[in-house]
Amino acid sequence: MSAPKDDYREVYSTDRGAICPKCQRATASCSCASDKKMAVLGSGAVRVRRETKGRGGKTVTTISGLAMNQEQLAVMLKELKRLCGSGGAIKEGVVEVQGDHCDAVLRELVARGIQAKRAGG
Repeated sequence: MSAPKDDYREVYSTDRGAICPKCQRATASCSCASDKKMAVLGSGAVRVRRETKGRGGKTVTTISGLAMNQEQLAVMLKELKRLCGSGGAIKEGVVEVQGDHCDAVLRELVARGIQAKRAGG
């Protein structure tokens, strides 16, 4: 005996990513948030990694999973860019700092009380 389909809701899909519990759409295209800037973008599992793939050989330090809204991410990026002395951007909720600054970023996040782990090699 199986339960009716209405008893289950999709929580995550590899197709669309995280699903909004209110409108059942991908969080990136969520229509129920009155102010998209206030929506929390990360999951809370913070990962710091060094990436070069798809960037023309240039190294970028990425910080993903920060449970912050768009405005808080912008403030965090500004402070990390100042700390590392480099440029950066926010793309789809992932903070990118130009250059290999994994150790400095990890130290700063831990000093702020954010549990972050280094990912990748």
